[in-house]
Amino acid sequence: MLSGTHFYNKTVRKSVAVFGTLFNNIKILRPGSTEEKVPIAYGPRKKFLARINSDRSGSTAETIAIKVPRMSFEITSMEYDNESKLSRFNKRNIPIAGDLNNVNTVYQSVPYIIGMQLNVFAINQDEALQIVEQILPTFSPDYTVSIKELEGTNTVTDVPIILNSVTFNDDYEGDFETRRAIIYTLDFSMKIKFSGGTTKEGVIRKVDSFYFNDTDTSLKTNNPYGIDNENVRVSVGDDDLAPLDNTDTITTTFGFDHES
Repeated sequence: MLSGTHFYNKTVRKSVAVFGTLFNNIKILRPGSTEEKVPIAYGPRKKFLARINSDRSGSTAETIAIKVPRMSFEITSMEYDNESKLSRFNKRNIPIAGDLNNVNTVYQSVPYIIGMQLNVFAINQDEALQIVEQILPTFSPDYTVSIKELEGTNTVTDVPIILNSVTFNDDYEGDFETRRAIIYTLDFSMKIKFSGGTTKEGVIRKVDSFYFNDTDTSLKTNNPYGIDNENVRVSVGDDDLAPLDNTDTITTTFGFDHES
């Protein structure tokens, strides 16, 4: 049964946006002209291909053929990542602003692999290769980006993006009036993580340990603080927050009254 305070942290949406951002500054150089930025948008390959092949003569604004070169990308698959699985009992504590006695707890995230496909559309090989040759050197065959708050508030997650394959398609067989479409298809895998809800838990600020309290043993005499000082209390200062460092106060008391 699901429990805790659930949140929609838009894991897939963030990952898709980051993927598209990787390719939003690619430019081509046409002979006798300046650099031209290649547009990119999310959408199915078939939709963009249909727009490219549209008949522009007498067409309306809704059916006019799109300008090439351009790129499109889309999600093609989503599967569980068995190799990256960690214990589901792992958890991370996130401090709550203004609350010294409680923390938000997030349990181990669930790893998934999202398949992403990038399509490069062009009408000649020179423009298509200019685009592809700017992409390939970045992936060898992976490239890792850091995404903020993918697994909850105040988190940074490293997301590997792996280039799996590159395919090429040029099936032009029409006459000179038919618009040609050269397509390079690059298939990627993104290793992302989904996090569940958060639960509020109390912070342990004091620990009491009782050594040999009810046992008569000779080991009791080895206590460097005396036979009567078996009880140990470790406590953190009231104003100290996790994670602790050398500026925080940690007090250790030997032989305290266990009734206190």
